[in-house]
Amino acid sequence: MSENLKTIKEIADEIGVSKQAVWQKIKKESSIDLRQFTSKKGNTVYVDVDGQKAIKNAFFNKTSTKKRQQKVFVDDNVNNSVDGNPEGNEEILFLRNLVSELQSEKKELHKLLDQQQRLALQDKKLLEEYKEEIKELKSLTTQSTPATLSKDVNKPKDIEIDKKKRRWWPFGK
Repeated sequence: MSENLKTIKEIADEIGVSKQAVWQKIKKESSIDLRQFTSKKGNTVYVDVDGQKAIKNAFFNKTSTKKRQQKVFVDDNVNNSVDGNPEGNEEILFLRNLVSELQSEKKELHKLLDQQQRLALQDKKLLEEYKEEIKELKSLTTQSTPATLSKDVNKPKDIEIDKKKRRWWPFGK
């Protein structure tokens, strides 16, 4: 009796596919009901002769493999239907419009990013120029004599304070 029973692995090896492919085929094919063809010992599933034939037929059945292997060529410029279904035209048009909108938004974002980077570079150059000017001004002020600066700053000639009003008067009393 053990000669008539095979594991899923043994069946997969005979067909030339993986165990997972056999399980996927069993799940997809409604004609294969494994419960009637299998027995389980421990964690191993054994398939009887009828189940083996059903699984092999599922793999070698022309209509089944044709559907599995057929690749539908869809050229958006030629064929506006998906899988020959003209009802998908609205969906195709919607998706095309969506893609074109996204592409235009992407282009706009690239332009804005480039503009932002150019502005940042200009800001950086201006900042460096201002730093250089500040350094030059500092060097000029350190070269002038501190005595002349202190006379001019500490003693204003024509400015007096009105003590009652606490205001600066530039013309004296």
